[in-house]
Amino acid sequence: DVAVVVDPKDYEKVLSELETGEITLDTKKYLQYKVFAHTAVYDSMISNYLAQQLDIRFPESITFAYEKAQDMRYGENPHQGASYYSEEFIRAGSLSKAKQLWGKELSYNNINDANGALELVKEFDEPCVVACKHSNPCGVGIGKTIHEAYIKAYESDPVSVFGGILAINGVVDAATATEINKIFIEIVIAEGFTAEALEILEAKKNIRLLELPDIKAKREKNAYDMKRVYGGLLVQDYDETLFAPENLKVVTKRAPTDAEMKALMFNWKVVKHTKSNAIVVGKEDRTTGIGMGQTNRIWAAQQAIAHAGDEVKGSVMASDAFFPFPDCVEECVKAGITAIVQPGGSIKDQLSIDACDAAGIAMIFVGDRHFKH
Repeated sequence: DVAVVVDPKDYEKVLSELETGEITLDTKKYLQYKVFAHTAVYDSMISNYLAQQLDIRFPESITFAYEKAQDMRYGENPHQGASYYSEEFIRAGSLSKAKQLWGKELSYNNINDANGALELVKEFDEPCVVACKHSNPCGVGIGKTIHEAYIKAYESDPVSVFGGILAINGVVDAATATEINKIFIEIVIAEGFTAEALEILEAKKNIRLLELPDIKAKREKNAYDMKRVYGGLLVQDYDETLFAPENLKVVTKRAPTDAEMKALMFNWKVVKHTKSNAIVVGKEDRTTGIGMGQTNRIWAAQQAIAHAGDEVKGSVMASDAFFPFPDCVEECVKAGITAIVQPGGSIKDQLSIDACDAAGIAMIFVGDRHFKH
């Protein structure tokens, strides 16, 4: 009889059974499972490496190795079991590299939502705070300091931020921690926390604090994006680019001002990470209203404008896909929105361009669509 032991965690159990005379059949079966799982990881690594060397982007068969990081109390809903698995080689700046400093264990939804916030905050180099709910941004702000960025993100939608997730691409200081503690926040994932900030935040027993020193690390080139479907797996290139610079063009008589262009680029980054159909309204340093997950574009526009309230006047609009009709432009005219960014590409683009020209609204096309499902 042969028993193969590949995991040092099993040494104690095997030695204990050997002292009694033999390794039990159940233990042998368990060790067999462990060794084949172990060699399967090596095989998948070799296969993927060889595919890369041959520049095979989407091979005939594909295998990925993941290692259990933790069991979840439950899944998306309490009746669903769940676990979290991390990649065999944990990537820089990924959620799997975050260290939990405070709070109870993370739930399935916590991890999913925190990842959504993390993906968006990586778009910004300046101090930025992203507030997320159900993987959708509800407030995004940038500023000279993290404290300033937090205030802008919070004021974008104080109602939705409650109970949300914050991703912060800098160190949380005492002033920012004091503001965060004024409401209920599920998770703060940040580059770091000062000692004073930790002391303040740990006064809230239900908050979770995650430290990710390399939070600004960009996603690796040629990364995969995957989605499980019934009976299969959808694999695609990760949506890395905002747009190809050569595709940006002003399509209206009036070009955006410098301030409007900054605002358009800021809100374009946000709409890229918002579930479709998505419309984002905002200024050059903060969102003012976000419409997401709608089954038609006009509803998304109306939702974003309604959320913006009095702040909508003088804002700009970003749309993740083209306008099939000029109705979204008509909503912009009524709301006082001054500039629009969208991919373009509709057979009725000219109707939207004409509506913008009639109202003096500047509009740019960037070519690249950013559906997110």
